[in-house]
Amino acid sequence: MKKQQSGFTMIELIMVIVILGILAAVALPRFANFGADARAASINGALGAAKSANAIVHSAFLITDDATETTVTLEGNTTITLANGYPADAGQLLIAAGLEGDFEVVSTNQIQQRGNTAENCRFVYTAAAANGTPTFTGTQATPAAGQTPANPDLPVVSEDC
Repeated sequence: MKKQQSGFTMIELIMVIVILGILAAVALPRFANFGADARAASINGALGAAKSANAIVHSAFLITDDATETTVTLEGNTTITLANGYPADAGQLLIAAGLEGDFEVVSTNQIQQRGNTAENCRFVYTAAAANGTPTFTGTQATPAAGQTPANPDLPVVSEDC
């Protein structure tokens, strides 16, 4: 009487290892570059914070009920210099948003994360003109697919970073 053995043969085990190796080789490049995704998420988060701080500064200006006011003081005794009721420049905007420690102003009001050198991984703050509102734009000349017409190169995508 023959005793029946159970388990996998050596060939079956090798085939499973080969298949797993092929899957890993195909999937690894997709998961290897999280840095660009993280940088894009970071600058988009800063963009949201900057827009919120811009609105808060303008609200504080409106509460003063004095159109000639050139500064407002936010919570924590942070004084922000104004231009037409909004932060005067990108540096003042960073201070208002509390981002000056992690982000910096480069090349005429372009805001980027400290240490980042990708030229398209940033946004531009343009101060308000008389009776106008400030604008937030990206740094690319042509919009990527799926980006909004009002700000053709925002949000920043991982390919920019």
